[in-house]
Amino acid sequence: MNKMEFLHEFKEQLKGLPESDVEEILYDYNEHFNIGINEGRSEEEIANSLGNPKALAREMRANYMIARAEALFSYGNFFRALFASVGLGFFNLVVVLGPFVGLAAGLFAIFISGVAIVASGLIIIVAILIPGIFTYTPSPLLGAFISLALISFGSLWTIGSLYLNKYFYIATIKYLKFNINIITSRRNGNE
Repeated sequence: MNKMEFLHEFKEQLKGLPESDVEEILYDYNEHFNIGINEGRSEEEIANSLGNPKALAREMRANYMIARAEALFSYGNFFRALFASVGLGFFNLVVVLGPFVGLAAGLFAIFISGVAIVASGLIIIVAILIPGIFTYTPSPLLGAFISLALISFGSLWTIGSLYLNKYFYIATIKYLKFNINIITSRRNGNE
């Protein structure tokens, strides 16, 4: 693969990233070729030493998505970073996506249980205000106390689950960065 083929393939694989970043990346790789040619190396040697342009582009895309998710908190950015990292190989599919799905499902269940606790407190208030809607209606004083306790506990539970989700987001982004660094260092070590 010569310089033009390498850079063309690399540019094709970088689609979706901001054009200014793509141009800067291509400029850097063009410089790699120019320096190598000045040292007397062939374009094919340089292209082989740089690696597979598709793999390089996947790593660049994953790094970009992770940096974006780290800079701007959004679940869209988070999932783009996650799937860009998973796209780096089968190992990531098992090691990153499997535990992520399990933990995310657990955190979602914790959040939903908090909402359900708040809803049960609200249902007790409805049962007190509209007697006869349910077969069992607690006494107004006992019902008010129970509903207040459930709504308070459920609200705290839900707020706590939101903080857990936030820390899970941060920890996952850090893990994805760590994972990409390992993949990049392994690739660089194999050159």
